[in-house]
Amino acid sequence: MTINMGPQHPSTHGVLRLLLTIEGETVIKAVPDIGFLHTGIEKTAESKSYHQALVLTDRMDYLTPLNNNLAYSLSVERLLGIEDQINDKIKYTRVILAELQRIASHLVWLGTHALDLGAMSMFLYCFREREMILDVFELISGVRMMTSFICPGGLQADLPPQFEKTVRAFTSIFPARLQEYHDLLSNNQLWLERTKNICVLNQEDALAYGATGPVLRGSGVLWDTRKVFPYSGYEQFDFDIPVGSNGDVYDRYMVRMLEMEQSLKIVNQALEGLPAGPYRVNDPKITPPPKWQITGSMEALIHHFKLFTEGYRPPKGEVFVRTESPKGELAFYIVSDGGPKPYRMHVRGGSFANLQVLPRMLEGSFLADVVAGIGSIDIVLGEVDR
Repeated sequence: MTINMGPQHPSTHGVLRLLLTIEGETVIKAVPDIGFLHTGIEKTAESKSYHQALVLTDRMDYLTPLNNNLAYSLSVERLLGIEDQINDKIKYTRVILAELQRIASHLVWLGTHALDLGAMSMFLYCFREREMILDVFELISGVRMMTSFICPGGLQADLPPQFEKTVRAFTSIFPARLQEYHDLLSNNQLWLERTKNICVLNQEDALAYGATGPVLRGSGVLWDTRKVFPYSGYEQFDFDIPVGSNGDVYDRYMVRMLEMEQSLKIVNQALEGLPAGPYRVNDPKITPPPKWQITGSMEALIHHFKLFTEGYRPPKGEVFVRTESPKGELAFYIVSDGGPKPYRMHVRGGSFANLQVLPRMLEGSFLADVVAGIGSIDIVLGEVDR
C-alpha cells in the first residue's frame, strides 16, 4: 500500500510530503516530495544589491539566521578582498553569536524531536532556555530571530555594555539544564527503545550521499568544517568534535547533545578573550558611516546615500566559502561580474543534502519509526526549498 505522510507541520518538521510504500507496518520505499515552501531565495538575491541580499539569508534556515549571515558575509568579504581587515573583535563576536545560535537551533531540534516521540515536557524545557538566547539577540539588534546582525564588513552595530553579562547569565545556568536533559532522556528506557538501532545510516552511505554535520558525525565520521577549513578565528579555540559509532537515531541525538556542550565551551573562551576595537571595517565604500557623522559631514552623507542606493561593486571573480551550520555544511558560491548585484548565487544547504539520505534510513523500518528518522536529521524546509 502507498500512503501519504504530510505535508503537515507536526512530525514532518515543516511542509515535507513523504510517499511511503508499506507492507503491514514495514516501510518498503520512501520518496520525499519537496518544494511546497519554495521561495527562490538564490534567484531573488541576484536582483538585489549585496547589502540587500543579506536579509534573504536569514530566511533560509530560519532557525539559524546568524549562521547564514556569517557564511554569506565571509563569501562577500572574500569577493571584496577585505578578509585581512576583519579584526579579532569582529571575529570573536561572530563566533559567540554563531555558537549561541547553534545551541538555540539544537534546542528547537531536541524539543520537537522529543515531542514527536512522546516526551512533551522536553519541548517546554528546551524553549525555556532558547528564550534566554533570543534575549541576547534582541539586546544587540532589537530583533529576536531575523537579526541580519552579522553583515559584510563586520557587524550592524557595536555590542551594548550589558552584552557580556547577559550572555554569562545563560552560560552559567546552561550546564545544569543540559544535565537535566540527559537525566530525562539519555538513559530513559522508552527513549532508548525508540532511538537505539532505529533508522541506521552506516559510514559508507553517509559519505556516498554527501551527508554533513551531526548526521555524518553520528555515523562515526570525524568531519567538522570549523576544524578542517577554519574560518572567523575558530582555529584559536579549543573544542572537541563528538562522533557516534552506530549511525542510529540515538547516536545523532547524542552528537547534538555533546555539541551543545562544546559550543558553550567556545562561547566562554571567546568571551574571555573578546578584544576591544571597531565593529566594522573602516571603509566608507563598503560599510555605512556612523549616524553621528551623517549630520555633520557632506562626504559621510554622500557615502551613506550611494551605499544604500547603488551598493558596492566587488571585482569580477567567484568565491566558494564553506561553514559549519547546526544542520551541516553551509556553503555559498557567488559569482561577481563587477556589478552591484551577485551575478550568480548558489547555496549548499545542510538540510537539503541530508534529506536525501532519509529513504535509505527508512527502508526496512517500522511506520512508527518514520518520525524518529525525520527528527534525527533535523531538517528545516526553509533551507530545503529555498
